[in-house]
Amino acid sequence: MREGSLEAPTRHPLAWNNPEFWDQAKAEKELERIFDICHGCRRCVSLCTTFPTLFDLVDSSETLEVDGVKKEDYWKVVDQCYLCDLCYMTKCPYVPPHPWNVDFPHVMLRAKAIKFKKGIKLRDRLLSSTDAIGKLAAIPVVAQSVNALNKNSLSRSAMQAVLGVHKDRELPPYAARKFRSTAEKSKTFPVRDGAKTPGKVAVFSTCYVNYNEPGMGHDLLAILEHNEIPYVIVENEACCGMPKLELGDLDGVDALKARNLPVLGKYARDGYAILAAVPSCSLMFKQEIPLMYPDDAEVAAVRDAMFDPFEFFVQRRKDGLLKTDFKNALGKVSYHIPCHSRVQNMGQKTREMLEAIPGSRVTTVERCSGHDGTWGVKTEYFDNSMKIGRAVFRQMAEPGPDYVSSDCPIAARHIVQGMAETGASAEKAHPLTLLRKAYGL
Repeated sequence: MREGSLEAPTRHPLAWNNPEFWDQAKAEKELERIFDICHGCRRCVSLCTTFPTLFDLVDSSETLEVDGVKKEDYWKVVDQCYLCDLCYMTKCPYVPPHPWNVDFPHVMLRAKAIKFKKGIKLRDRLLSSTDAIGKLAAIPVVAQSVNALNKNSLSRSAMQAVLGVHKDRELPPYAARKFRSTAEKSKTFPVRDGAKTPGKVAVFSTCYVNYNEPGMGHDLLAILEHNEIPYVIVENEACCGMPKLELGDLDGVDALKARNLPVLGKYARDGYAILAAVPSCSLMFKQEIPLMYPDDAEVAAVRDAMFDPFEFFVQRRKDGLLKTDFKNALGKVSYHIPCHSRVQNMGQKTREMLEAIPGSRVTTVERCSGHDGTWGVKTEYFDNSMKIGRAVFRQMAEPGPDYVSSDCPIAARHIVQGMAETGASAEKAHPLTLLRKAYGL
């Protein structure tokens, strides 16, 4: 084995059904082993606040080594990790198949799962219950009230005091009309399979698109229709489970998997490409659920059928089956590639598609924005989320863009908020919105 593990990284399954997984003493022993390797390397110090927290604990200990850090302080490191996976995918030279077998995100997930079993805050249960909150908040009258309260300084101060949601975090509005109830049925087009892509699509709406930004979903449908690709909206879908995973609620993930997989498995077996417009959701079905259920054939079928929309479009273009009759240039686009897009190991497909539009200049920023799902809205992590994102805010603003865009709609909101604090501004538009605009639809 060559130092630096020049072989392609591999990921071991998450052994969450093994009783030893839940043994706190054994988990802390593995944390100590991994932390000691990280302390000796320190290559990931600039990625987030997790590693600086660890290294500060080591550097302030009596021994200046990991053995000088109290076990109870390990959890301070765990709380800073939001499972972006960038350390594993882009930085660590000791990931499997290297014999040191460093999988920092998975050891963090194991610790979070043990902590979750001991009980969590009501806020965290609420924020991870995206379907339940979305169904209530998206009722038209309720949506108007919730959106108004989210913009009211007094109610936000109260929300911070009671729930621990930071008063300065700009929250996404709830839509009065959900995507799933307003999505138009596909026109009848012939199914044209390509060498790289199925010729029909099942759209996994995602909680965010359904309840918060249905326009993203309608943009996707308009692009599919323009390219004469027949589609269906996935029936009876539930949350993908990523908010539960990030908390360590593996039983919650299991329950959602039991609801989604029979439905998605049928689409996969019937030859559909399954598209999810939010990177965290596609990642969940491509990587996280397969690592939890490595021997489940239905999980594998869904994994192989799941596409990021731009992954699908670029492959469709290579098949010679995507129209390129673009009518509008986009000008200058500052594009942020989210962590959960990068770790899908598909390359920069969104950038590739946007750069194919004549008269469009795309500046790509490859760095974590620092928000992550629910982590960046919490009072205790808000300041750190803005700190992590500072370099991204600056890099996105530097070209003087016409549009600020990210496949992750929450990251895009976070970036625009951060840019505004520096006096910079640009129109926020999801890449699907930009592609639709370029087509003139």
